[in-house]
Amino acid sequence: MLKLTPAERSSLRAEAHALSPVVIIGEAGLTPGVLKEIDASLDSHGLIKVRVFGDDREARVTIYDTICEKLDAAPIQHIGKLLVVYREKKEAVKAPSETRGRGMREVTIVKPSPSGTKRPSVTKVMVKGNERVTQGGSIKRAKPRQTSKKKSSLGR
Repeated sequence: MLKLTPAERSSLRAEAHALSPVVIIGEAGLTPGVLKEIDASLDSHGLIKVRVFGDDREARVTIYDTICEKLDAAPIQHIGKLLVVYREKKEAVKAPSETRGRGMREVTIVKPSPSGTKRPSVTKVMVKGNERVTQGGSIKRAKPRQTSKKKSSLGR
């Protein structure tokens, strides 16, 4: 089980306040499938809430301890039927994709106000690889290059 200081636990408790439960444990209890889902959620989020249905408090405490021991996680908070669990996120190594060319990118367009006394308008736009933003802030698609019939006949 992962050990945390009281200050770390308190800050994680504050962070978890706004979270919604990611995993729900039903009548079947803590099955291997549920443990696998909790493990995947901890890998991607780090801090998660788990909702346990059932009125038996001792069973919930047992489930909480089992989750923390088997998944090497830290218990943060147990209030009623909600369990808050924390584990460091695992860094996912992304393999470079095989696609060629440029993909979508985000471009910020800043246009001054017409009167000049107000704030400029700022918009963020997704632009494809073959598009560009003009000086005036509009998006233009790249045109295919013109080819010379003379050059193509000569093999250039």
